[in-house]
Amino acid sequence: MPDSNPCNLRRHASIAQDISYIVASTGARHERSYANSRSGPPNPKRVRVSVDGEVIAETSRALTLKEASYPPVQYIPREDADPAKLNRTGHSTYCPYKGDASYFSIVAGGKTLENAIWTYEAPYDAVKEITGHLAFYPNKVTIEEV
Repeated sequence: MPDSNPCNLRRHASIAQDISYIVASTGARHERSYANSRSGPPNPKRVRVSVDGEVIAETSRALTLKEASYPPVQYIPREDADPAKLNRTGHSTYCPYKGDASYFSIVAGGKTLENAIWTYEAPYDAVKEITGHLAFYPNKVTIEEV
């Protein structure tokens, strides 16, 4: 089962040791500490997020963030998601590298996927580009580049 915190310390321990990150959307490798990282330009491909074929979000402005050896995460602008399918929850987590994460559940296809989305509404300056973006747990939704 995946960790419910998108920014767990085990994950960032490897970043601290490697002190590098990759901006997957450009393929560029930057040697600097994660705390000083910046996301790259929008993903050049259109990104669609769906649940059982029902589109939850679709954008041509996703930011793809790659941390150490972990799979890339698509951060999608909130305005490119269907707000009728999102339900804010009281769940929150803290990341020492990004700040406080808030969560949304997805209501689609007659079911509710609890805490399937996380967002940093006021992230630290080092990752301010993800402000107002949503990230989705890939084990709860289908994320595809189209």
